[in-house]
Amino acid sequence: MYLSSSLVQFSEVKFRTINRKEDMKTFDLEIVTPESRVFAGPVKSVKVPGSQGSFQVLVNHAPIISTLGDGKVKVVKENGETLEYHTKDGVIEVLKNKTIILVEQLLED
Repeated sequence: MYLSSSLVQFSEVKFRTINRKEDMKTFDLEIVTPESRVFAGPVKSVKVPGSQGSFQVLVNHAPIISTLGDGKVKVVKENGETLEYHTKDGVIEVLKNKTIILVEQLLED
């Protein structure tokens, strides 16, 4: 009896944890140039031109630090609005649902 009661409780806790993660659909993004902070806020995704090829960051992305090349940065905001920028060289860091993009130059498309 005691064992089966523990299994039910464990299953319920695990189920609640999974649901909490599914509710989190955004992560924090900050885009910074030497002159200013261009963007800061919650987003659904960001696609960047990595130096070895473009890649997309979504919620709960694995930690990464990467260099960025010349290309487009596409941001999908929390409300679904899309912003596009053209960048020239930079760095991206992704850690614990916080993404920081540091770029030399950023032009809005």
